[in-house]
Amino acid sequence: MYSWNEFLLLGKNKQFDIPIKKKTDICTIMYTSGTTGDPKGVMISNESILSIISGVSHHLESMNEEFSLSDVYLSYLPLAHIFDRVMEELFISKGASIGFWQKDTKKLLDDIKELKPTAFCAVPRVLDRIYSGLVEKISSAGYLKHTLFNAAYSYKLHYMRKGYKHEDAAPVFDKLIFNKVKEGLGGNLRLILSGAAPLSSSVETFLRVVTCAHVLQGYGLTETCAGSFVARPNELAMVGTVGPPLPIVDICLESVPEMGYDALSSTPRGEICIRGKCLFSGYYKREDLMKEVMVDDWFHTGDIGEWQPDGSMKIIDRKKNIFKLSQGEYISVENLESIYSLTSTIDAIWIYGNSYESFLVAVVNPNIESLECWAEDNQVSGDFNTICDDPRARKYILEGLANTGKEKKLKGFEFIKAVHLDPIPFDMERDLLTPTYKKKRNQFFKYYQNVIENMYKSTK
Repeated sequence: MYSWNEFLLLGKNKQFDIPIKKKTDICTIMYTSGTTGDPKGVMISNESILSIISGVSHHLESMNEEFSLSDVYLSYLPLAHIFDRVMEELFISKGASIGFWQKDTKKLLDDIKELKPTAFCAVPRVLDRIYSGLVEKISSAGYLKHTLFNAAYSYKLHYMRKGYKHEDAAPVFDKLIFNKVKEGLGGNLRLILSGAAPLSSSVETFLRVVTCAHVLQGYGLTETCAGSFVARPNELAMVGTVGPPLPIVDICLESVPEMGYDALSSTPRGEICIRGKCLFSGYYKREDLMKEVMVDDWFHTGDIGEWQPDGSMKIIDRKKNIFKLSQGEYISVENLESIYSLTSTIDAIWIYGNSYESFLVAVVNPNIESLECWAEDNQVSGDFNTICDDPRARKYILEGLANTGKEKKLKGFEFIKAVHLDPIPFDMERDLLTPTYKKKRNQFFKYYQNVIENMYKSTK
Protein backbone atom coordinates (compact mmCIF):
# COMPACT_ATOMS: atom_id res chain seq x y z
CA MET A 1 0.00 0.00 0.00
CA TYR A 2 1.23 3.51 -0.84
CA SER A 3 -0.04 6.94 0.04
CA TRP A 4 -0.96 9.02 -2.99
CA ASN A 5 2.12 11.23 -2.61
CA GLU A 6 4.37 8.17 -2.36
CA PHE A 7 2.72 6.70 -5.42
CA LEU A 8 3.40 9.85 -7.46
CA LEU A 9 7.12 9.61 -6.65
CA LEU A 10 7.53 5.94 -7.59
CA GLY A 11 8.65 6.62 -11.15
CA LYS A 12 10.49 9.89 -10.61
CA ASN A 13 13.85 10.15 -12.43
CA LYS A 14 13.46 6.61 -13.79
CA GLN A 15 13.14 5.43 -17.38
CA PHE A 16 10.88 2.55 -18.36
CA ASP A 17 10.37 0.79 -21.66
CA ILE A 18 6.76 0.79 -22.74
CA PRO A 19 5.74 -2.87 -23.19
CA ILE A 20 5.10 -3.95 -26.76
CA LYS A 21 1.42 -4.70 -27.28
CA LYS A 22 -0.17 -6.80 -29.99
CA LYS A 23 -3.66 -6.60 -31.42
CA THR A 24 -4.41 -10.07 -30.10
CA ASP A 25 -3.41 -9.24 -26.50
CA ILE A 26 -6.25 -9.18 -23.98
CA CYS A 27 -7.24 -5.60 -23.18
CA THR A 28 -9.81 -6.38 -20.51
CA ILE A 29 -11.92 -9.08 -18.91
CA MET A 30 -15.51 -7.85 -18.77
CA TYR A 31 -18.07 -9.84 -16.80
CA THR A 32 -21.58 -10.49 -18.11
CA SER A 33 -24.55 -9.37 -16.01
CA GLY A 34 -25.54 -12.93 -15.08
CA THR A 35 -29.19 -13.04 -16.17
CA THR A 36 -29.11 -16.79 -16.82
CA GLY A 37 -26.58 -17.94 -14.19
CA ASP A 38 -23.16 -17.02 -12.87
CA PRO A 39 -21.49 -14.05 -14.63
CA LYS A 40 -18.91 -15.09 -17.23
CA GLY A 41 -15.55 -13.38 -17.69
CA VAL A 42 -15.46 -12.27 -21.32
CA MET A 43 -11.91 -11.75 -22.58
CA ILE A 44 -11.74 -8.82 -25.01
CA SER A 45 -8.67 -8.07 -27.11
CA ASN A 46 -7.17 -4.72 -28.15
CA GLU A 47 -8.33 -5.42 -31.70
CA SER A 48 -11.93 -5.92 -30.53
CA ILE A 49 -12.00 -2.56 -28.75
CA LEU A 50 -10.39 -0.69 -31.67
CA SER A 51 -12.69 -2.41 -34.14
CA ILE A 52 -15.88 -1.40 -32.34
CA ILE A 53 -14.68 2.19 -31.82
CA SER A 54 -13.96 2.38 -35.54
CA GLY A 55 -17.44 1.07 -36.40
CA VAL A 56 -19.29 3.46 -34.07
CA SER A 57 -17.13 6.40 -35.24
CA HIS A 58 -18.12 5.61 -38.81
CA HIS A 59 -21.78 5.59 -37.76
CA LEU A 60 -21.45 8.99 -36.02
CA GLU A 61 -19.70 10.48 -39.05
CA SER A 62 -22.56 9.31 -41.28
CA MET A 63 -24.87 11.30 -38.95
CA ASN A 64 -22.64 14.38 -39.44
CA GLU A 65 -22.06 14.43 -35.68
CA GLU A 66 -18.62 15.64 -34.58
CA PHE A 67 -17.69 15.71 -30.91
CA SER A 68 -15.00 18.00 -29.50
CA LEU A 69 -13.46 19.01 -26.17
CA SER A 70 -16.40 21.29 -25.42
CA ASP A 71 -18.84 18.39 -25.63
CA VAL A 72 -19.96 16.25 -22.71
CA TYR A 73 -20.82 12.57 -22.83
CA LEU A 74 -23.14 11.60 -19.95
CA SER A 75 -23.74 7.98 -19.01
CA TYR A 76 -26.50 6.47 -16.89
CA LEU A 77 -24.98 3.02 -17.27
CA PRO A 78 -22.99 0.97 -14.76
CA LEU A 79 -19.28 1.69 -15.07
CA ALA A 80 -18.53 -2.02 -15.41
CA HIS A 81 -20.84 -2.38 -18.43
CA ILE A 82 -19.30 -2.97 -21.87
CA PHE A 83 -21.66 -0.46 -23.53
CA ASP A 84 -20.49 2.30 -21.20
CA ARG A 85 -16.84 1.22 -21.43
CA VAL A 86 -16.74 1.39 -25.23
CA MET A 87 -18.67 4.65 -25.40
CA GLU A 88 -16.32 6.26 -22.87
CA GLU A 89 -13.27 5.18 -24.87
CA LEU A 90 -14.91 6.44 -28.06
CA PHE A 91 -15.65 9.89 -26.62
CA ILE A 92 -12.21 10.13 -25.02
CA SER A 93 -10.74 9.50 -28.49
CA LYS A 94 -12.97 12.32 -29.81
CA GLY A 95 -11.80 14.70 -27.09
CA ALA A 96 -15.12 14.98 -25.25
CA SER A 97 -15.59 15.26 -21.49
CA ILE A 98 -17.36 12.56 -19.47
CA GLY A 99 -19.96 13.23 -16.79
CA PHE A 100 -21.07 10.75 -14.13
CA TRP A 101 -24.45 10.62 -12.40
CA GLN A 102 -25.19 10.81 -8.67
CA LYS A 103 -26.44 7.22 -8.52
CA ASP A 104 -29.92 8.45 -7.62
CA THR A 105 -32.56 7.97 -10.31
CA LYS A 106 -34.79 10.58 -8.64
CA LYS A 107 -32.17 13.23 -9.48
CA LEU A 108 -31.82 12.34 -13.18
CA LEU A 109 -32.96 15.70 -14.49
CA ASP A 110 -30.78 17.54 -11.94
CA ASP A 111 -27.71 15.74 -13.30
CA ILE A 112 -28.64 16.50 -16.89
CA LYS A 113 -29.28 20.19 -16.20
CA GLU A 114 -25.96 20.49 -14.38
CA LEU A 115 -23.78 18.66 -16.91
CA LYS A 116 -25.57 19.86 -20.09
CA PRO A 117 -24.57 16.76 -22.10
CA THR A 118 -24.17 16.60 -25.86
CA ALA A 119 -24.51 12.81 -25.96
CA PHE A 120 -26.50 10.80 -23.44
CA CYS A 121 -26.38 7.00 -23.15
CA ALA A 122 -28.85 5.14 -20.95
CA VAL A 123 -30.86 1.99 -20.41
CA PRO A 124 -34.62 2.04 -21.22
CA ARG A 125 -35.67 2.18 -17.57
CA VAL A 126 -33.93 5.54 -17.22
CA LEU A 127 -35.47 6.90 -20.41
CA ASP A 128 -38.89 5.63 -19.25
CA ARG A 129 -38.50 7.77 -16.12
CA ILE A 130 -37.62 10.83 -18.18
CA TYR A 131 -40.60 10.14 -20.46
CA SER A 132 -42.96 9.78 -17.47
CA GLY A 133 -41.65 13.01 -15.95
CA LEU A 134 -42.15 14.95 -19.18
CA VAL A 135 -45.67 13.55 -19.73
CA GLU A 136 -46.61 14.41 -16.15
CA LYS A 137 -45.41 18.01 -16.55
CA ILE A 138 -47.26 18.40 -19.84
CA SER A 139 -50.49 16.96 -18.38
CA SER A 140 -50.40 19.35 -15.43
CA ALA A 141 -49.61 22.42 -17.54
CA GLY A 142 -53.24 23.44 -18.05
CA TYR A 143 -55.74 22.77 -20.83
CA LEU A 144 -54.50 25.39 -23.32
CA LYS A 145 -50.80 24.49 -23.06
CA HIS A 146 -51.62 20.78 -23.09
CA THR A 147 -53.72 21.14 -26.23
CA LEU A 148 -51.08 23.28 -27.95
CA PHE A 149 -48.35 20.78 -27.10
CA ASN A 150 -50.37 17.86 -28.49
CA ALA A 151 -51.10 19.79 -31.71
CA ALA A 152 -47.41 20.65 -32.15
CA TYR A 153 -46.44 17.05 -31.42
CA SER A 154 -48.86 15.65 -34.02
CA TYR A 155 -47.73 18.22 -36.61
CA LYS A 156 -44.02 17.49 -36.17
CA LEU A 157 -44.55 13.72 -36.07
CA HIS A 158 -46.54 13.92 -39.32
CA TYR A 159 -43.67 15.60 -41.16
CA MET A 160 -41.03 13.35 -39.62
CA ARG A 161 -43.00 10.38 -40.96
CA LYS A 162 -42.86 12.02 -44.36
CA GLY A 163 -39.08 11.86 -44.23
CA TYR A 164 -38.19 15.33 -42.90
CA LYS A 165 -35.20 15.57 -40.57
CA HIS A 166 -36.22 16.29 -36.98
CA GLU A 167 -34.70 19.79 -37.16
CA ASP A 168 -36.63 20.59 -40.37
CA ALA A 169 -40.01 19.04 -39.55
CA ALA A 170 -41.37 21.88 -37.42
CA PRO A 171 -38.74 24.59 -36.74
CA VAL A 172 -41.33 27.07 -35.46
CA PHE A 173 -42.73 24.59 -32.92
CA ASP A 174 -39.18 23.60 -31.95
CA LYS A 175 -38.45 27.23 -31.11
CA LEU A 176 -41.72 27.94 -29.31
CA ILE A 177 -42.49 24.64 -27.57
CA PHE A 178 -40.00 21.79 -27.83
CA ASN A 179 -37.02 24.02 -27.08
CA LYS A 180 -38.30 24.14 -23.47
CA VAL A 181 -37.98 20.36 -23.30
CA LYS A 182 -34.47 20.61 -24.75
CA GLU A 183 -33.51 23.25 -22.17
CA GLY A 184 -34.84 20.96 -19.43
CA LEU A 185 -32.34 18.36 -20.69
CA GLY A 186 -29.41 20.77 -20.51
CA GLY A 187 -29.91 22.60 -23.81
CA ASN A 188 -27.03 20.93 -25.73
CA LEU A 189 -28.37 17.43 -26.33
CA ARG A 190 -27.73 16.08 -29.84
CA LEU A 191 -27.74 12.32 -29.32
CA ILE A 192 -29.61 9.90 -27.02
CA LEU A 193 -28.48 6.29 -27.35
CA SER A 194 -30.43 3.50 -25.67
CA GLY A 195 -29.04 0.01 -25.12
CA ALA A 196 -28.98 -3.10 -22.88
CA ALA A 197 -32.73 -3.81 -23.30
CA PRO A 198 -35.58 -2.91 -25.71
CA LEU A 199 -36.97 0.64 -25.53
CA SER A 200 -40.71 0.80 -26.15
CA SER A 201 -41.75 2.27 -29.50
CA SER A 202 -44.03 4.87 -27.88
CA VAL A 203 -41.23 6.24 -25.65
CA GLU A 204 -38.72 6.25 -28.53
CA THR A 205 -41.14 8.08 -30.86
CA PHE A 206 -42.02 10.65 -28.17
CA LEU A 207 -38.37 11.41 -27.37
CA ARG A 208 -37.46 11.64 -31.07
CA VAL A 209 -40.10 14.35 -31.50
CA VAL A 210 -39.79 16.45 -28.34
CA THR A 211 -36.06 16.41 -27.43
CA CYS A 212 -34.83 17.96 -30.72
CA ALA A 213 -32.10 15.28 -30.71
CA HIS A 214 -31.32 11.99 -32.43
CA VAL A 215 -32.78 9.10 -30.41
CA LEU A 216 -31.37 5.72 -31.42
CA GLN A 217 -31.51 2.15 -30.17
CA GLY A 218 -28.53 -0.17 -30.39
CA TYR A 219 -27.94 -3.85 -29.82
CA GLY A 220 -24.93 -5.90 -28.85
CA LEU A 221 -23.53 -8.16 -26.17
CA THR A 222 -20.45 -8.26 -23.98
CA GLU A 223 -19.17 -11.01 -26.30
CA THR A 224 -19.49 -8.71 -29.34
CA CYS A 225 -17.80 -5.81 -27.51
CA ALA A 226 -21.05 -3.82 -27.23
CA GLY A 227 -22.88 -2.46 -30.26
CA SER A 228 -23.33 -4.61 -33.37
CA PHE A 229 -26.45 -2.78 -34.60
CA VAL A 230 -27.38 0.91 -34.30
CA ALA A 231 -30.50 2.57 -35.72
CA ARG A 232 -30.27 5.39 -38.24
CA PRO A 233 -31.29 8.97 -37.34
CA ASN A 234 -34.29 10.66 -38.94
CA GLU A 235 -35.82 7.35 -40.06
CA LEU A 236 -39.02 6.81 -38.10
CA ALA A 237 -39.55 3.48 -39.85
CA MET A 238 -36.70 2.17 -37.67
CA VAL A 239 -38.50 2.98 -34.41
CA GLY A 240 -38.81 -0.26 -32.44
CA THR A 241 -35.80 -1.79 -34.20
CA VAL A 242 -32.08 -1.76 -33.37
CA GLY A 243 -31.23 -0.57 -36.87
CA PRO A 244 -28.87 -2.10 -39.43
CA PRO A 245 -25.54 -3.79 -38.59
CA LEU A 246 -22.37 -1.75 -38.15
CA PRO A 247 -19.93 -2.10 -41.07
CA ILE A 248 -17.47 -4.11 -38.95
CA VAL A 249 -19.64 -7.24 -38.55
CA ASP A 250 -21.27 -9.96 -40.64
CA ILE A 251 -24.77 -11.01 -39.58
CA CYS A 252 -26.88 -14.05 -40.37
CA LEU A 253 -30.04 -15.61 -38.95
CA GLU A 254 -30.23 -19.30 -38.08
CA SER A 255 -33.60 -21.06 -38.08
CA VAL A 256 -35.02 -22.25 -34.75
CA PRO A 257 -37.62 -24.88 -35.77
CA GLU A 258 -38.76 -25.70 -32.22
CA MET A 259 -39.91 -22.09 -31.82
CA GLY A 260 -41.37 -21.81 -35.33
CA TYR A 261 -38.74 -19.38 -36.64
CA ASP A 262 -37.56 -19.84 -40.24
CA ALA A 263 -34.57 -17.83 -41.47
CA LEU A 264 -35.52 -18.58 -45.10
CA SER A 265 -39.18 -17.53 -44.95
CA SER A 266 -40.53 -14.43 -46.71
CA THR A 267 -40.04 -12.59 -43.41
CA PRO A 268 -36.71 -14.01 -42.17
CA ARG A 269 -36.73 -14.83 -38.46
CA GLY A 270 -34.16 -16.75 -36.45
CA GLU A 271 -31.31 -16.65 -33.96
CA ILE A 272 -28.95 -13.74 -34.57
CA CYS A 273 -25.40 -14.89 -35.32
CA ILE A 274 -22.47 -12.46 -35.51
CA ARG A 275 -18.99 -12.70 -37.03
CA GLY A 276 -16.21 -10.10 -37.03
CA LYS A 277 -13.02 -8.77 -35.47
CA CYS A 278 -14.96 -7.23 -32.58
CA LEU A 279 -15.82 -10.68 -31.14
CA PHE A 280 -14.38 -11.75 -27.80
CA SER A 281 -11.39 -14.11 -27.44
CA GLY A 282 -13.01 -16.55 -25.01
CA TYR A 283 -14.45 -16.98 -21.51
CA TYR A 284 -11.94 -16.64 -18.68
CA LYS A 285 -11.15 -20.14 -17.34
CA ARG A 286 -14.28 -21.52 -19.07
CA GLU A 287 -13.16 -22.80 -22.46
CA ASP A 288 -15.94 -25.40 -22.30
CA LEU A 289 -18.57 -22.66 -22.73
CA MET A 290 -17.13 -21.56 -26.07
CA LYS A 291 -18.46 -24.68 -27.78
CA GLU A 292 -22.00 -23.66 -26.82
CA VAL A 293 -21.87 -20.26 -28.50
CA MET A 294 -19.19 -20.38 -31.24
CA VAL A 295 -19.80 -22.46 -34.38
CA ASP A 296 -17.53 -21.96 -37.44
CA ASP A 297 -16.51 -18.43 -36.32
CA TRP A 298 -20.16 -17.42 -35.79
CA PHE A 299 -21.20 -16.26 -32.33
CA HIS A 300 -24.73 -17.42 -31.49
CA THR A 301 -26.37 -14.69 -29.43
CA GLY A 302 -29.44 -16.57 -28.20
CA ASP A 303 -31.63 -13.63 -29.31
CA ILE A 304 -34.27 -14.07 -32.00
CA GLY A 305 -34.30 -11.37 -34.67
CA GLU A 306 -36.48 -10.45 -37.63
CA TRP A 307 -35.00 -8.73 -40.67
CA GLN A 308 -36.98 -5.68 -41.72
CA PRO A 309 -37.40 -4.66 -45.40
CA ASP A 310 -35.13 -1.63 -44.84
CA GLY A 311 -32.25 -3.80 -43.58
CA SER A 312 -32.75 -3.09 -39.89
CA MET A 313 -33.14 -5.78 -37.25
CA LYS A 314 -36.00 -6.18 -34.79
CA ILE A 315 -35.43 -8.25 -31.66
CA ILE A 316 -38.58 -10.32 -31.16
CA ASP A 317 -37.69 -13.11 -28.74
CA ARG A 318 -35.06 -14.89 -26.66
CA LYS A 319 -34.10 -18.45 -27.50
CA LYS A 320 -33.15 -19.49 -23.97
CA ASN A 321 -36.23 -18.15 -22.22
CA ILE A 322 -38.75 -20.69 -23.47
CA PHE A 323 -40.41 -23.46 -21.49
CA LYS A 324 -43.04 -26.10 -22.12
CA LEU A 325 -46.34 -26.36 -20.23
CA SER A 326 -47.72 -29.72 -19.15
CA GLN A 327 -49.96 -29.94 -22.25
CA GLY A 328 -46.86 -29.66 -24.49
CA GLU A 329 -47.27 -26.03 -25.55
CA TYR A 330 -44.12 -23.89 -25.75
CA ILE A 331 -44.14 -20.49 -24.05
CA SER A 332 -41.87 -17.63 -25.11
CA VAL A 333 -41.87 -15.76 -21.81
CA GLU A 334 -40.05 -12.54 -22.80
CA ASN A 335 -42.37 -12.05 -25.75
CA LEU A 336 -45.39 -12.47 -23.47
CA GLU A 337 -43.97 -10.06 -20.89
CA SER A 338 -43.47 -7.41 -23.56
CA ILE A 339 -47.12 -7.83 -24.62
CA TYR A 340 -48.58 -7.78 -21.11
CA SER A 341 -46.39 -4.75 -20.23
CA LEU A 342 -48.68 -2.72 -22.48
CA THR A 343 -51.40 -3.01 -19.79
CA SER A 344 -51.89 0.46 -18.34
CA THR A 345 -52.64 -0.79 -14.82
CA ILE A 346 -49.18 -2.28 -14.30
CA ASP A 347 -45.58 -1.00 -14.27
CA ALA A 348 -43.70 -4.31 -14.51
CA ILE A 349 -44.42 -8.03 -14.79
CA TRP A 350 -42.60 -11.35 -14.34
CA ILE A 351 -44.32 -14.45 -15.77
CA TYR A 352 -43.72 -18.01 -14.62
CA GLY A 353 -44.68 -21.47 -15.85
CA ASN A 354 -43.22 -24.97 -16.00
CA SER A 355 -43.78 -28.39 -17.57
CA TYR A 356 -45.63 -29.71 -14.52
CA GLU A 357 -48.37 -27.07 -14.74
CA SER A 358 -50.88 -26.27 -17.49
CA PHE A 359 -51.17 -22.50 -16.99
CA LEU A 360 -49.15 -19.33 -16.30
CA VAL A 361 -48.92 -17.18 -13.18
CA ALA A 362 -47.30 -13.78 -12.73
CA VAL A 363 -45.89 -11.34 -10.20
CA VAL A 364 -46.81 -7.75 -10.99
CA ASN A 365 -45.79 -4.27 -9.87
CA PRO A 366 -49.13 -2.41 -10.14
CA ASN A 367 -49.26 1.19 -11.30
CA ILE A 368 -49.78 3.18 -8.09
CA GLU A 369 -51.95 5.90 -9.63
CA SER A 370 -54.20 3.43 -11.44
CA LEU A 371 -54.65 1.11 -8.45
CA GLU A 372 -55.30 3.92 -5.95
CA CYS A 373 -57.91 5.48 -8.28
CA TRP A 374 -59.60 2.08 -8.60
CA ALA A 375 -59.51 1.63 -4.80
CA GLU A 376 -61.13 5.03 -4.25
CA ASP A 377 -63.87 4.28 -6.78
CA ASN A 378 -64.56 0.86 -5.22
CA GLN A 379 -64.38 1.82 -1.52
CA VAL A 380 -61.24 -0.24 -0.88
CA SER A 381 -59.46 1.43 2.04
CA GLY A 382 -55.88 1.31 3.28
CA ASP A 383 -52.43 2.27 2.07
CA PHE A 384 -50.91 0.98 -1.17
CA ASN A 385 -49.50 -2.18 0.48
CA THR A 386 -52.88 -3.02 1.98
CA ILE A 387 -54.64 -2.51 -1.35
CA CYS A 388 -52.17 -4.87 -3.06
CA ASP A 389 -53.13 -7.60 -0.57
CA ASP A 390 -56.83 -7.27 -1.34
CA PRO A 391 -58.26 -10.12 -3.52
CA ARG A 392 -60.43 -7.57 -5.36
CA ALA A 393 -57.29 -5.67 -6.44
CA ARG A 394 -55.79 -8.88 -7.82
CA LYS A 395 -58.98 -9.52 -9.76
CA TYR A 396 -58.89 -5.96 -11.16
CA ILE A 397 -55.28 -6.33 -12.36
CA LEU A 398 -56.00 -9.80 -13.77
CA GLU A 399 -58.91 -8.39 -15.80
CA GLY A 400 -56.62 -5.73 -17.25
CA LEU A 401 -54.07 -8.38 -18.26
CA ALA A 402 -56.84 -10.51 -19.80
CA ASN A 403 -58.06 -7.55 -21.87
CA THR A 404 -54.54 -7.03 -23.21
CA GLY A 405 -54.32 -10.74 -24.05
CA LYS A 406 -57.60 -10.56 -25.98
CA GLU A 407 -56.56 -7.42 -27.85
CA LYS A 408 -53.28 -9.05 -28.90
CA LYS A 409 -55.10 -12.31 -29.83
CA LEU A 410 -53.06 -14.49 -27.49
CA LYS A 411 -53.79 -18.22 -27.37
CA GLY A 412 -55.65 -19.68 -24.40
CA PHE A 413 -52.57 -21.21 -22.78
CA GLU A 414 -50.80 -17.80 -22.99
CA PHE A 415 -53.31 -16.14 -20.65
CA ILE A 416 -52.30 -15.55 -17.03
CA LYS A 417 -54.56 -17.31 -14.52
CA ALA A 418 -53.27 -15.86 -11.24
CA VAL A 419 -51.29 -12.82 -10.10
CA HIS A 420 -49.45 -11.66 -7.02
CA LEU A 421 -49.22 -7.89 -6.52
CA ASP A 422 -45.88 -6.71 -5.15
CA PRO A 423 -46.04 -3.05 -4.07
CA ILE A 424 -42.21 -2.83 -4.09
CA PRO A 425 -40.79 -2.31 -7.62
CA PHE A 426 -38.46 -5.05 -8.85
CA ASP A 427 -34.97 -3.92 -7.83
CA MET A 428 -31.27 -4.73 -7.58
CA GLU A 429 -31.33 -4.63 -3.77
CA ARG A 430 -33.22 -7.95 -3.75
CA ASP A 431 -30.96 -9.25 -6.54
CA LEU A 432 -33.90 -9.44 -8.95
CA LEU A 433 -32.36 -7.17 -11.59
CA THR A 434 -28.93 -6.79 -13.12
CA PRO A 435 -27.28 -3.33 -13.10
CA THR A 436 -28.79 -2.86 -16.59
CA TYR A 437 -32.28 -3.69 -15.24
CA LYS A 438 -32.58 -7.09 -16.92
CA LYS A 439 -34.52 -9.72 -14.98
CA LYS A 440 -32.51 -12.41 -13.19
CA ARG A 441 -35.04 -15.18 -13.78
CA ASN A 442 -33.42 -17.69 -11.45
CA GLN A 443 -33.42 -15.13 -8.64
CA PHE A 444 -37.06 -14.21 -9.34
CA PHE A 445 -38.01 -17.86 -8.93
CA LYS A 446 -36.05 -18.22 -5.67
CA TYR A 447 -37.44 -15.00 -4.22
CA TYR A 448 -41.09 -15.65 -5.15
CA GLN A 449 -41.10 -19.47 -4.84
CA ASN A 450 -43.61 -19.57 -1.96
CA VAL A 451 -45.83 -17.04 -3.73
CA ILE A 452 -45.78 -19.17 -6.90
CA GLU A 453 -46.70 -22.34 -5.02
CA ASN A 454 -49.60 -20.57 -3.31
CA MET A 455 -50.90 -19.17 -6.62
CA TYR A 456 -50.92 -22.62 -8.21
CA LYS A 457 -52.62 -24.21 -5.15
CA SER A 458 -55.30 -21.53 -4.90
CA THR A 459 -56.08 -21.52 -8.64
CA LYS A 460 -56.50 -25.28 -9.18
